Amino acid sequence: MTETTTGGTARTPEFRLASGVIETLRQDLVTDAFAYRPLPPRETPGWFMRRLPEAIRRHFPWTRYAAVGALALFVMVFTAGSQSSYLGDTGELLIGMISAAPVLMTLVRPIAAWWAAVAMTVLFAALGSEASWPWAPGSFLAYIAVMVLVTLRTGPRVAAWMWTLTLGLGFVVSVVLGNGYAYEVGTNLPEMAVTSAFALAIASSVQIRRHAKAEVSAQQEVTAVERDKRTLLEERTTIARELHDVVAHHMSVVAIQAEAAPYRVKNPPPELEAAFVTIRENAVAALTELRRVLGVVRSADYEAPDAPQPTLASLDGLLANVRETGLSVEKSVTGAVRELPQGVELSAYRIIQEALSNTLRHAPGAAARVEIAYVLGGLGIRVVNEAATGDARPSPGAGHGITGMRERVAMLEGEMTAGRTEAGGYEVAVFIPVRTRAEVLPEAAEGAV
Repeated sequence: MTETTTGGTARTPEFRLASGVIETLRQDLVTDAFAYRPLPPRETPGWFMRRLPEAIRRHFPWTRYAAVGALALFVMVFTAGSQSSYLGDTGELLIGMISAAPVLMTLVRPIAAWWAAVAMTVLFAALGSEASWPWAPGSFLAYIAVMVLVTLRTGPRVAAWMWTLTLGLGFVVSVVLGNGYAYEVGTNLPEMAVTSAFALAIASSVQIRRHAKAEVSAQQEVTAVERDKRTLLEERTTIARELHDVVAHHMSVVAIQAEAAPYRVKNPPPELEAAFVTIRENAVAALTELRRVLGVVRSADYEAPDAPQPTLASLDGLLANVRETGLSVEKSVTGAVRELPQGVELSAYRIIQEALSNTLRHAPGAAARVEIAYVLGGLGIRVVNEAATGDARPSPGAGHGITGMRERVAMLEGEMTAGRTEAGGYEVAVFIPVRTRAEVLPEAAEGAV
């Protein structure tokens, strides 16, 4: 059964198949055949290159160009020495340069390089060879090298086309330019077919493996980005759940005080009573919205805490629990100890808790020190541990610790640094600004307006 196009021309499935094959050939070897496609420099050095001196590793990205250049030089020398010419030494050098030109072209125009190799084959076949025909030993090597390099830059489909057209090229050259010469010297088309098939199969395997590795690397990068985003969202959700208790406590106090305030004043004016009723209604509405928000960010396995959220006053209990696990930890407090906003106290406690947990996981057997500094402008925290000692191996964590600490510090508009010390340990330094009540009230009033 045939199909009819809009113009009324019947096209059989065989015709459509042939058209598709021809179109594929045109796309692979004809369209933009002479387009400029430079070979990209290498990006990641291998284990061998990483062990070489810096002066050599500096030129690592251009090793591919150097390798192709060395191959072209070898082809030129080999061709000039294996194929004689009636022009003498000059002719041999010219033949060698013609053989090396397609090899060098693979660096910038790979498809055009193969067509140049085809032209080289026709030219050398016309000149003839005493050893083999239509490919002399030098041109044979150059032709194989070009097809391998083009395959490494394009893919197996182009390799299949090149191999098929190579067989056709050898047959056509034998018929058109043979004139009995092929029967006298002997054609090496079978040798070319077998050798090129093996070479292209190996090159295609290398290119497929390289392409698959690049896809896996790209997928791993995407996965890492998505994992970082998910980690960030999880940490922010945890912080939101914890701060819910702090905010809810303050709003509850506001609601209770607003309800009790009129009874503390004898004969309060109606305007004052109405103002306190409005304050209480707004506080209760805020509590209701907070519960809804908590329901959104609560995970399926979330359990409400039985005790109030911890503060720096609970830090001694945390350090006692850590010491029971075998970690030697010391605490030092400088400055005048004062009560800080509950959000700051909670975040400071969690930061110290996570830093000590990281010490237990990544530096088993090391001693740690917790420093807390109450300064005029805020709160300073420093948790530093020594290098790991003993035979205990570090245990991998979820990778959320530093991210969670940074999120808590950023929420409080603070600053944080984390990194290894010169002694091989690890240090986490945090500064959380704490504004005075006189600074907070005008800003809160402005936000309310």
